[in-house]
Amino acid sequence: MTPLAVSNVVLWLVVIGLSVALLAVIRQLGVLHERIAPVGALMLAKGLKVGELAPTIAAPDLEGRTVTVGAARADARATLIMFVSPTCPVCKTLLPILKSSLASERDWLDIILASDGEPAQQREFVQTNRLGGFPYLVSAPLGIAYQVSRLPFAALIDAQGVLRARGIVNSREHLESLFEAKRLGVASIQEYFEAAAQNRAA
Repeated sequence: MTPLAVSNVVLWLVVIGLSVALLAVIRQLGVLHERIAPVGALMLAKGLKVGELAPTIAAPDLEGRTVTVGAARADARATLIMFVSPTCPVCKTLLPILKSSLASERDWLDIILASDGEPAQQREFVQTNRLGGFPYLVSAPLGIAYQVSRLPFAALIDAQGVLRARGIVNSREHLESLFEAKRLGVASIQEYFEAAAQNRAA
């Protein structure tokens, strides 16, 4: 065989070997994707307990009107309190997701934004980000009552005034995990997958 023919054979063998290796890597990625559970909102060790009655707090909005959150509701709707801040970059990235959720979950859910600080800064934040569709509460006692230590933080309360899910929310997946946790009747998505793993092991 000529050197050119030999080099072509070697090249084809290398290409076939790389193709086989690539297929093996793709298969392993698929297996890993199936094994890795979705990541839910980050539950903090300290704070209110899911399944207990949520604190009932009357807090003022930017117009000075009093809004009561945490109480049982006769209309059977749940409430998501989303704690944000004008100085929180992650909070700003979540705003389009919250607007989308306000529309997609409107049949069963009301979303309230909450913060504290100077009202003028809060009004500018609302106007700049076009948040007029949300009730916007400005109350330090509200954050204290819900033991908010990091932002953005969400608390999901059902129509009976029971805290159904809570946690730090950094993405759409985190936010939707709160809705899914409520639907499944668990404190968090992590708890659900841990219980499922224990059942499989048993």
